[in-house]
Amino acid sequence: MAVRGQDITSVIKRQIQDFGGEITMVDVGTVVASGDGVATVQGLSGARYTELVSFPNDVMGIALNLEEDSVGVVILGDDTQIKEGDEVRSTGRIAEVPVGDALLGRVVDALGRPLDGKGAIKSSENRPVERIAANVAERKSVSVPMQTGIKAVDGMTPIGRGQRQLIIGDRSTGKSAIAIDSIINQKGGDLICIYVAVGQKASKVAQTVGILEENGAMDHTIVVAANSADPAALQYIAPFAGTAMGEHFMEQGKDALIIYDDLSKHAWAYRQMSLLLRRPPGREAYPGDVFYLHSRLLERSARLDDAHGGGSLTALPIIETQAGDVSGYIPTNVISITDGQIYLETDLFNSGIRPAVNVGLSVSRVGGAAQTRAVRQVAGRLRLDLAQYRELVTFAQFGTSDLDAATRAQLERGQVVTEVLKQLQYEPMSIGKQVSIMFAATNGYMDDVPVEKVKDFEDAFHTFMADSQSSILDEIIEKKQLDDDLSKSLGEAIDSFKKTVPY
Repeated sequence: MAVRGQDITSVIKRQIQDFGGEITMVDVGTVVASGDGVATVQGLSGARYTELVSFPNDVMGIALNLEEDSVGVVILGDDTQIKEGDEVRSTGRIAEVPVGDALLGRVVDALGRPLDGKGAIKSSENRPVERIAANVAERKSVSVPMQTGIKAVDGMTPIGRGQRQLIIGDRSTGKSAIAIDSIINQKGGDLICIYVAVGQKASKVAQTVGILEENGAMDHTIVVAANSADPAALQYIAPFAGTAMGEHFMEQGKDALIIYDDLSKHAWAYRQMSLLLRRPPGREAYPGDVFYLHSRLLERSARLDDAHGGGSLTALPIIETQAGDVSGYIPTNVISITDGQIYLETDLFNSGIRPAVNVGLSVSRVGGAAQTRAVRQVAGRLRLDLAQYRELVTFAQFGTSDLDAATRAQLERGQVVTEVLKQLQYEPMSIGKQVSIMFAATNGYMDDVPVEKVKDFEDAFHTFMADSQSSILDEIIEKKQLDDDLSKSLGEAIDSFKKTVPY
């Protein structure tokens, strides 16, 4: 008996000596109400804004409303599994996503979890989704072109690396097509692309991924998908998650392009969350900070100076208008934040002008500073001439017999240029091809080509240049400007081509 007592004493002494583990404290709360993707939690007194919290059944949430006696949490999963009285634990982690090269070629959700069935993301680094943008002292002016491969965009509303260019228009006017063409055009280049799909059908996202794979563009692309069936919280966080991934490359000195498709649905998701969190509604029921929502997102796109690596993040946000109304609340907000817009018009689209760029309402506030010099030389007056032509067409529809020769010539030139700027979807064009055909159109070489034959002329001309004058195309790409000798060679090549065609 005495021996057993000594054994017990020695065991207790040993346990006391070995006790050295740190006591961990976990902030715990209780669900008092849950529904429609939002939970009200009592407790969690130490929770921080946008902190991840853990519900039972591995469901996560984000703390957004930090009130005196409760916390409003948006749920990132199936809210039907959460009931009143459930325990909620803080994780101590602000919402974050994996970043790095491991994400290239992958389709992930708003938290960086794989959706493509290709296994786990092997990334060693995470970044918070919300982050303060680089200040003005760290930035550099936008001066390096970001080629989209679309004649109407590169020629009239050029985009520079580090710029924020809005793509705006009604539903089904080709907004996403411009963004996808821009991604395809970076194949073999040095620009990393991130495509953020917000509130779209899963089938449309799968179709987009299929197009990118078919055109060999997924190798340099990350797709972040928050589909229409996903909770509003995931749709809200997806653009910020994609931006965090892009910032990682920007701060490594690389160039990245991010597309938000689209921010209208992003604002809808934020409005839904805010109303469920009992935040006061404002204009059109949007919360008062919806402008700040998009400004803090888009301000993170920039071109850094050399001291900070010289990288850039270019943003192409997409906004959907209702019946062409650009004066709506969300469109005017984003127009005021961005550095210009490409406005796509329904009437132009329906009349067969695609891309349906309205040259009167489209503008780039960076302008020629971000345009390749060769393109600027041949397309300098293109936007103005085309805008004047479309105004003249309105008056000329009543008859051309009373028009003077100069006006008639301007109308004919405008028709040719309009045809030249048409472009098939998913067929971006190199600088050499763009410059050569625009040179022919703006310098009168195509004035005698019938309008209905312009497309055939262009296709045959590109084939001719690629087969027998490829050195001129290479020289345009290399020099990035048209000197006297190159202009002369290009003119002679066009004359030679015209002798071989029956137009």
